Amino acid sequence: MTATAMLATLLPLLDDLSRDLPQTEHYRRLLLALRGCLPCDALALLRLEGEQLVPVAVLGLSPDTLGRRFKVAEHPRLAALLASSGATRFAANCGLPDPYDGLVESTPGRLQVHDCLGCALYIDNRPWGLLTLDSLDPARFGHIDLPSLEAFTRLAAATVKACERMSSLTRQAEDERRLAETWRQAAHCVPSQELIGNSEAHQHLVKEIELVAGSHLAVLISGETGVGKELVAQAIHRQSARWNNPLISLNCAALPEALVESELFGHVRGAFSGATGARGGKFELADGGTLFLDEIGELPLSVQAKLLRVLQNGQLQRLGSDREQRVDVRIIAATNRDLAEEVRAGRFRADLYHRLSAYPLRVPALRERGRDVLLLAGYFLEQGRARLQLHSLGLTPDAREVLLAYDWPGNVRELEHLIGRAMLRTRTRGTPTMPLQLSAADLGLTTVLSPIGIAAQIPERDHSHDGLREAVDAYQRQLIETLLQRNNGNLSATARTLQIDRGNLHRLTRRLGLAVQSKPNYLPDIPG
Repeated sequence: MTATAMLATLLPLLDDLSRDLPQTEHYRRLLLALRGCLPCDALALLRLEGEQLVPVAVLGLSPDTLGRRFKVAEHPRLAALLASSGATRFAANCGLPDPYDGLVESTPGRLQVHDCLGCALYIDNRPWGLLTLDSLDPARFGHIDLPSLEAFTRLAAATVKACERMSSLTRQAEDERRLAETWRQAAHCVPSQELIGNSEAHQHLVKEIELVAGSHLAVLISGETGVGKELVAQAIHRQSARWNNPLISLNCAALPEALVESELFGHVRGAFSGATGARGGKFELADGGTLFLDEIGELPLSVQAKLLRVLQNGQLQRLGSDREQRVDVRIIAATNRDLAEEVRAGRFRADLYHRLSAYPLRVPALRERGRDVLLLAGYFLEQGRARLQLHSLGLTPDAREVLLAYDWPGNVRELEHLIGRAMLRTRTRGTPTMPLQLSAADLGLTTVLSPIGIAAQIPERDHSHDGLREAVDAYQRQLIETLLQRNNGNLSATARTLQIDRGNLHRLTRRLGLAVQSKPNYLPDIPG
């Protein structure tokens, strides 16, 4: 890399630092600039988070790479790059396994002899992550000036630092996350998972979480089954001022009606048959922290009144006790029901509904999140690869196509289970040293219809008296109506099936005079 080439690369990147661009765009331009100076087939920028490396930008790698998490202990090449203070080039005949086997877009199978180069990024003398470069030409990097690459890496580190503000804030947030995770594991006995996605709908949700987390408002999370409402509750608690106090969860649908009150408020000895000792309830356990009430719509009416009293004045009584005690608890509730309709039907108290929905938050369905399905698939594939001790696990192009076309009625939970089943069915095909690629047939989604297949099912009509414009409009109207009906009126899913932008589809439906019910992202107020 000559000084002239370095300067030509440096100036646009310095200009970018003063521009208001998304982090992902800053990182993408950084990789494009590097590829312009060092031509190669694949590049990746990975951030070190604890014991794993998280891809934040890639070029030439499969889209699901962004959803993967590479544990450093399982990838000796990445570990070697992190351990080195400078740039490292791996020999073409290096025997260490490559973490990108099956992920380079131009070679879906195992990477053959190739050239591999990488360098660690340091911010404030602390390792931040890695830059990696791969070329299918085994002699591509033979004449690279490694100090020049290290100089570029320092520029990359400056870009990262500007994008992420201050690395100390990142480390502080990580410390807080780990402490909150410790509380969750102690109270909930399961590790938390992160929210993964880059779609507009997902980013809107993340911003809403950031906005409400800093307040003391009660939050009512709504959404279909399997969208990850509990993960949203965990994220709200993790980013709140209560992060160093416990998050206690209660599934209101999993308990018999006779036990719900005791679980919430506790009981004294002799309060009911079998109460051989005093016991605190979930409210007392969550004092100073957050109480997550999942499936709140299943709560019996008799308990709803007592819950409302605690929310109003912070005072509760254990079952069988005359003594009141005060608690300081933030409530986050979740439901897959339309609670406004439940109130109108007399199955839920209106005053409790309004108290819980101080800040309503809707979690978008997976079919509304576009290409996020590939990132989530990559996340689940990497988890499964580690559990099954496979060398490499990826998706074929037709598998990615059906994942994007499928409607996902079971949302993220359905995707996780589908990936798990496919891995179990196909793991015998792979070996510890050979990559395994899941196809559309492996996923069991080969029956997804294309727009052409659906169009073939539309009944024919006589267009002989129509002009060209009228005939085209009539056909488009029939096709869109058919798809909207199949997708239960969901505009985003229909746009994905037609392979057009959602905004363009919305404008087209207006021009064609089609009535489309847009789903609100909040629960409506109840009249009266």
